[in-house]
Amino acid sequence: MALAIGVDIGGTKVAGGVVDEDGRVHDRERRDTPGDDAASTESVIVEVVHALAARNDVAAVGVGAAGWIANDHATVLFSPHLAWRNEPVRDALAGRIDLPLIVENDANAAAWAEYRFGVAQGQSVVVCVTLGTGIGGGLVVDGKLYRGAFGIACEYGHMTLVPDGRRCACGNLGCWEMYASGRALARDARELAQDSPVAAAAMLELAGSVDALEGPVVTAAAAAGDPAASSICTTMGRWLGRGLANLAAVLDPSMFVIGGGVSAAGEILVRPAREEFAHSLTGRGFRPVAAIETAALGPDAGLVGAADLARRYT
Repeated sequence: MALAIGVDIGGTKVAGGVVDEDGRVHDRERRDTPGDDAASTESVIVEVVHALAARNDVAAVGVGAAGWIANDHATVLFSPHLAWRNEPVRDALAGRIDLPLIVENDANAAAWAEYRFGVAQGQSVVVCVTLGTGIGGGLVVDGKLYRGAFGIACEYGHMTLVPDGRRCACGNLGCWEMYASGRALARDARELAQDSPVAAAAMLELAGSVDALEGPVVTAAAAAGDPAASSICTTMGRWLGRGLANLAAVLDPSMFVIGGGVSAAGEILVRPAREEFAHSLTGRGFRPVAAIETAALGPDAGLVGAADLARRYT
């Protein structure tokens, strides 16, 4: 059975895995992302691939990157949370990795993984929304990954949800990911802790300091019953549902799949998202309603999809 390496690069971590043809992960490596320097990020990718290839007989490498990937499966045109700007990533890596190699958007890879091996198997139109540092997106239509004319389709996180809202890393105001992402959870928790340390006491105890208040702390506190953390998660879930309703008006999917690291919060976020989606959906009451499910593959979806796509394209 042919093995391939999938590498998932986010705003905070580089996760690699050796994946078989059934989508199972057999070996892993993980590093922090040096997001402020393109060359350093590429060196970390090489390090992860070399470590996995040294222990496994692999046929190809797929790199899933958080950014806009051109249709050549080689160039990162822009990444809001990393240092890549029109960067020929495949060429930069090819000289250091002696294996067939492709570069794909990380959320596209996650969408493909959920369609091939996860909760969306057999679905006709699958919209994948990945909640990490920001929001990524992927779309599978009738068994084909949709990438758009230039390779940068489905950047759902950068659709404007709040006109003249919060400034986003992409340069615009009011992007969806400013209200429904790991960054949004952390920001809201820190603002609460600065304004009302008493209200945020449970989260501060878990984190140790305001600066250490990150998304996983907020969701852990909410799961433990902290009212302040639960309120922050509910607010984010509603923003998530509102954005999904906007996407349904355009794409009419059979299923939404919510993935990425933040999706580990499960029903704490998804329940209010479903409620807001039902409340905001255009034509509600007169149309079929898409299912909203959490990713079956969890945070592995990006690397599993990248590996599977590498086998297909190389």
